[in-house]
Amino acid sequence: MGSLSALGSNSEEIWKHYQDETTRITNCCFNELDTPVGKLYPEDENLISKLREEKSHYKRLDKTVLLGILAGRKAFKQASWKEDENVSINLGSSRGATQLFEKYHKNFVTNDEKRLSALVSPTTTLGNISSWLAYDLGVKGASFSHSITCSTALHSVLNAIAWLQSGMAEKFLVGGSEAPLSDFTIAQMRALKIYAEKSDSFPSLPLQKDKHRSSLVLGEGAAVFCMERDQGQNRIAKIAGVGYATELIEHNVSLSAEAECLQKSMKMALKNANLTSVDSIVMHAPGTLRGDQSEYKAIQKLFGKELPHIISTKYTTGHTFGASGALSMELAILMLQHQKTIKLPYESESCGDPKSLENIMINATGFGGNAVSIILSK
Repeated sequence: MGSLSALGSNSEEIWKHYQDETTRITNCCFNELDTPVGKLYPEDENLISKLREEKSHYKRLDKTVLLGILAGRKAFKQASWKEDENVSINLGSSRGATQLFEKYHKNFVTNDEKRLSALVSPTTTLGNISSWLAYDLGVKGASFSHSITCSTALHSVLNAIAWLQSGMAEKFLVGGSEAPLSDFTIAQMRALKIYAEKSDSFPSLPLQKDKHRSSLVLGEGAAVFCMERDQGQNRIAKIAGVGYATELIEHNVSLSAEAECLQKSMKMALKNANLTSVDSIVMHAPGTLRGDQSEYKAIQKLFGKELPHIISTKYTTGHTFGASGALSMELAILMLQHQKTIKLPYESESCGDPKSLENIMINATGFGGNAVSIILSK
């Protein structure tokens, strides 16, 4: 696996930050307001700048694509895969080339001649994320991108499983990438009345006990994983079960009170893995009142009084939209490797405290009432 986010860019650093009981969210200026965001730190922002200088093509690419390339390189190297191999790629993004699209559109509406660069259309299409990673790595398999809002990254895992099981691919790079930190995107979240206020402690408070207001914070990042059929390789984790569901929604952004889609996806994943419970759940829990409460109620309804340990990455990474499920998978893998749970550094909803970690579930859900649940085992 490989990743890049507010937590850093290598596993040791990322694990250390998770144990620090602090947040990596910082304040920046958007729309002339101090705004909490999960932004790359300067040392990792420098990696983006250096990548832009590697090739003239890269100077014109959106940050979402560059994040995907850097995370993909790390995963590819860790797996010891080679150029010219038949490796397929499915990296998704909820918003795609956010910053580049907004830049070009602003220039268009403020330019009396309404002229556009010939690069606008090819560089702002969603497929750039996977196709440029394929170009960078020199691989020959299929490459495609997609958007299924905030469950995008976990849907890429479902796609890879289908391709690998069918024999259409032997190796697959999957994950998500998102760079949504822009005035317009943050204004959209503020319009929904869900964005967090500036804070000196924890701006994003997913699963906070007795929560009274939404505290969503946007973040940027990417996480990529190498997947193969299990043939006894030296793996970092095994996918034991998968589940997915969609529910009819009453509002564009809402879940039902007990997140029926998540209940269905979790049940399917447990059945697929031949399990009745798991040791931990890395929840989607974006920090919104409705989103957190609905998912927590779904877990209570499914697991009863014997709740698993629960955690969400959003308190320290921010919500990275289409990449969020991939960053949640990363945390699950790190907890399996280190055999240690991460606890939220503030008073949060009650949960279990397992003695060991054998199976961890990852949830993701997004606008449109879709959900994915994946169970990882050692």
